[in-house]
Amino acid sequence: MLSFNKIVNKMLKKWWNIIFKEDIFDMIDPEQKEKYQSYVDKTIYRLKAEKIIIPIKSWVYIIPELWDFDFNEIDLLEKYYLKLLKKYISFYVGSSYFISGKKSLELQLKDYSVPEKISIINRSLNKKIKVGNYEIIFKTISWNLDGKKINLFAKLSSFTDTLSIDSLEFKVASLELALLEASVISIWETWIDINLLNKAIKKYAKVFKKEVFRELWKYKFIMSFNRLKELSKNIDKDLYELFLDIIKQNGWLFIGEGLRGF
Repeated sequence: MLSFNKIVNKMLKKWWNIIFKEDIFDMIDPEQKEKYQSYVDKTIYRLKAEKIIIPIKSWVYIIPELWDFDFNEIDLLEKYYLKLLKKYISFYVGSSYFISGKKSLELQLKDYSVPEKISIINRSLNKKIKVGNYEIIFKTISWNLDGKKINLFAKLSSFTDTLSIDSLEFKVASLELALLEASVISIWETWIDINLLNKAIKKYAKVFKKEVFRELWKYKFIMSFNRLKELSKNIDKDLYELFLDIIKQNGWLFIGEGLRGF
């Protein structure tokens, strides 16, 4: 069993980081959790008292820099948000995930601001984690095909990019998939940011991969294509004709001319 001083030394090597209570157990003895429960609780109490760690949620702690104690809890959480997000992702789903929805398109547009909600698509976990004003939503995605429910993670995860943000790597929906997902109204994305969609279309109209859009049509993006058809009409003729052609080739499913939800 590690002494308190050795635990502190280990932690100081991880400064400016996030740890869970599980990590403290692992430092002491991961095979003897029940035996050391009381010791770990007392250690955490002392670590907090001596300002080695700062609690931000039950069993979640920051190993701070000295000047972090000058931050209020809102600014402190914003500073460590990306590290916290990466920690939760690694803990729950490892590398089998991608960031989806509106935030995925913002990230593709180099907007790294902290979102109130972020959706993490993965193979099997549905879980919401609330930390301060922020919510991390682990979400599976499925599709009904001929009466059978199909998990789409394996199919959609091939349309992703790895982005480096503040020296941390995150898997994010590809530019094309992100555009489609940002055009969806769902239980966790309840409104559509038209300005964001227009910005993405104007910036990337000439570099979108047409074959990717044609492939993604299969996976329940009917309304998205209708909306994007309408938006691109006055921005880029080639992109408008692409979306129009995709809709025509796949059943002529025009839905309210794509205007619902605008």
